[in-house]
Amino acid sequence: MAYNIKDVFYLSTSAIVAAGTGNGGSAQLDLSAYIDPIARGRTKGTGLAVYKCHFGVQQSASNSDPIDDAEVGTFSYGLQAGLGVGDLSTGNLIAQSTAYSMTNALLVQNGAFYGPKSQIANASTTMDMFPNTQVMPSVDVPYVIVRDNVCLTYQVHDQMTEATELSVRLEVAQISLDQATLNQLLRTQTV
Repeated sequence: MAYNIKDVFYLSTSAIVAAGTGNGGSAQLDLSAYIDPIARGRTKGTGLAVYKCHFGVQQSASNSDPIDDAEVGTFSYGLQAGLGVGDLSTGNLIAQSTAYSMTNALLVQNGAFYGPKSQIANASTTMDMFPNTQVMPSVDVPYVIVRDNVCLTYQVHDQMTEATELSVRLEVAQISLDQATLNQLLRTQTV
């Protein structure tokens, strides 16, 4: 399938990053309706190509208001294929040390959020508050998921002052995969 208006559609999920709590959490998106990793006769297996991920961070209790300029919290976030940890509230997920590393084969996209006030102590800070993206799929080379879920995960580094909604919208398309490609993707997308 090509990246075009006929084939591409949106999927989304979100998680609440609780205030005053450390560690991380997750929101799992079920993809089983879009993926069939088994080739049958002449029928090829089906994967889900992720072309783009659009992340958002906003206050969770204030009618989708932007993050307050007094926010001091920071967290890493990512979208991981086939992780299968389910929906976990803040404090119930401790990310592996390589969760948001370029060496993680499950990593679709990742980055970091820095609250506005977390940057004030460092006068030479020049990075954007959000998103500070490190890896992402592309229109030319999408990340193809062949597992039945994808998890939005986050790891809190400095506790959030206010409860915050982390959300993601994916631009995706179902694609057919030959057996060799399907087998390679199944091998790499294991926890």
